[in-house]
Amino acid sequence: MKQQGIDRFSGKRVWVIGASSGIGEACAQTLLSKGAKVALSSRRAERLNQIALNAKDGQTLVIPLDVTDYAQLQEGYNTILSAWGGIDLLLFVSGMYVPLRADNFDIKVAEKTIDANLLGPMRAVALVVPEMLNAQSGHIAIVGSVAGYSGLPKALAYGPSKAAIINFCENLYYDLLPTGVSVHMISPGFVATEATAQNDFEMPALISAKQAADEILMGIQKGEFDIHFPKRFSRFLKFLRILPYPIYFWIVRRFVKI
Repeated sequence: MKQQGIDRFSGKRVWVIGASSGIGEACAQTLLSKGAKVALSSRRAERLNQIALNAKDGQTLVIPLDVTDYAQLQEGYNTILSAWGGIDLLLFVSGMYVPLRADNFDIKVAEKTIDANLLGPMRAVALVVPEMLNAQSGHIAIVGSVAGYSGLPKALAYGPSKAAIINFCENLYYDLLPTGVSVHMISPGFVATEATAQNDFEMPALISAKQAADEILMGIQKGEFDIHFPKRFSRFLKFLRILPYPIYFWIVRRFVKI
């Protein structure tokens, strides 16, 4: 059994959570250019309003919210239901990244990271799944990271949050495949965004947010579950996952100059 893709985005109702910058903004802009109706969500209302200014009348909904607040998510989804009657695609891009290693481990930062990166998507999925099950259609796309594949430097909280997203998406896919609801697990490598600008090391295979958006939307259109990119980097990290730990850690120490 193969899950459904999306033939074209024109006229589709899409909720982009994390739309104010980086990959989320690039996805929102591309979806709007393809004729989709896009509900724009993030904490930064002014950035969302700026994106909406470039859209046609009635093409966007601006719904500021914090993904760690379930009541705000619920209110936002109710706004979409009232205006559009539902959504065809939930694209959850929102997340936080703070570089952490054992010598500067901050449990408060770790808790906030897990709340935003793992519980945030879970809250959104819990909201949209019932309507999608009733309709026996819909798409759930969650942006994780190749940092979730295995342990990497400076990702002591970020990495575990993204590893959990992989497991969450795998479970969602298994449960929803027979229902007609499609799941897309998105694992980008290094993308030039405000978050990765914090890194003080050379990022291999760095791509632009627009390139990331194109990869994501193409994968969703094809109905792919495992959307990962850039392939020359993500495939290498997938390979590292299957190596014995002594070899894996030697390679990471050898090639990751941090």
